Amino acid sequence: MEQVITLAVLAGTSRQERESIKAVRWVAGQAGQRDDMRVIVVDPVEFTFAGDGNDATGKDPRYTEIIRQADAFYIVTPEYNHSFPGSLKRMLDSEYELYRHKPVALAGCSNGRWGGVRVCEALLPVVHRLGMPAIQAELYFPKVQTLFTESGDLLAAHQGYYNRQLTAALDELQWYATRLRISE
Repeated sequence: MEQVITLAVLAGTSRQERESIKAVRWVAGQAGQRDDMRVIVVDPVEFTFAGDGNDATGKDPRYTEIIRQADAFYIVTPEYNHSFPGSLKRMLDSEYELYRHKPVALAGCSNGRWGGVRVCEALLPVVHRLGMPAIQAELYFPKVQTLFTESGDLLAAHQGYYNRQLTAALDELQWYATRLRISE
């Protein structure tokens, strides 16, 4: 039996009419059903990041504590103009030291057919600089607005594929987080 890890699922945007929040909640809900994970959902609309960067005035103490507790991260973000939203970058920049040696999985969402591939690629140099090993199993939600019901349930036609992909990613996150925690 693997150790229980704390997984922080980060929503990538604070836009009001964001379809990606459905994917965030689905990932968190699926991960929360596992016996080897404790899940915390991090929604940027619930935090305040004054200023810019990794200075003392740019931190939200509640966010700092979540990042300190987390053993691993799952970033679920929409793709905006081939990249990631400023709200996600602001969250990531605020806690530079606390991310080190904590693995991260990436999931991209888009309204088009690419499914957020480009946002995942754009995030790789950022998470690398933060010292976060990015796992290989990425998840993409193309035409995210068509994959979920209005209440946020994944449509039955897509469940088999997404459940398999997410399970592989969560298994890998759990493996990395457990081993990196032991080596610290």
